[in-house]
Amino acid sequence: MKYAMLIAGLFLLSLAASAGKFIETFDDEHLDDWRELNSPDAAPGTAEVLDGELQITNPDGGVRMLITGDETWQDYVIECDVMPLKKLGPGNIGIVARVREPWVVWCAITDLILGDPEPKVLCSVSNIHAIKGLRGIGIGGLARPHPLLRLNRWATLKLSVQGNTVTFWINGKEVLQPTVILHPEAARVVLEENQIELPAFRTGGAGFGLANYTARFNNITITGEGIPNKGGLSVSPRANIATTWGSLKRF
Repeated sequence: MKYAMLIAGLFLLSLAASAGKFIETFDDEHLDDWRELNSPDAAPGTAEVLDGELQITNPDGGVRMLITGDETWQDYVIECDVMPLKKLGPGNIGIVARVREPWVVWCAITDLILGDPEPKVLCSVSNIHAIKGLRGIGIGGLARPHPLLRLNRWATLKLSVQGNTVTFWINGKEVLQPTVILHPEAARVVLEENQIELPAFRTGGAGFGLANYTARFNNITITGEGIPNKGGLSVSPRANIATTWGSLKRF
C-alpha cells in the first residue's frame, strides 16, 4: 500500500512539474513576448504602459488583439484582469485561445453583434480576416445575454480550452458552461457554403483584445502543460512607455 501511494505521489508530482505558468504584469518596458493580430478594418489605436498596467485605446469596431505563444500550446487556462475606462461605441472586450492565424477561438462581452443591440457574452471560432471586425458570431458560436463590463471597475476574465471544449468565466462566475465550440454539423454546413478550410483547433497561442473601448489590462496568466514558465507577481510599477499600434518593437 505504501509503495502504491509513493508511486501515485510521484506520478502527480511529475504532472505538476510538466505544467507551466506564463505571467505578464507589464512591469517591464517592452512587449517582446506579444504580437499584434488585427481585423483588416481595424483603425489605428494606441497602447501604453501606465503604472504597471497596459492601457489600450481602439477607437473603432475592428478588433485589435495582442497574442503570445505558438502552435505548440495545447490545453491551458488564460486569465486576465481588465478595467474598461471609456466606451467609444458598440464594441467588445475579450480573450482568445487556440490562435492559428487567422483563426481564433474568441470569448468576449459584446454589443457589436449585427442586428442585436442586447449585450451578450459569446464564444466563437472566427476567421479574423474573413469576418470583418469579428462582428459576427462566427462558426460554432454560442452567445448568452450578459451585461457589459462596468466602466472604471476591474473585472477578471478566464477561459479554459481543453480539447474541443471551452469554458468561460467572468469574476469567478461561469457564464458559459463547458461547451464544444466546434459543433461538427454546424461547422460542416458553414464550411461547405463558404468553401473555407477549418483547422483542427487543437493547439495555438493565446491573448486578449478589444474594439471601441479604452481599457487597462494586467495580470495575464496562462497555465497548462507545455506552457513556458515566465514572469512573477508584480512588485512595483516601473517607468511608463507610450507607443502606437504597428510600431511596437519586436511585436
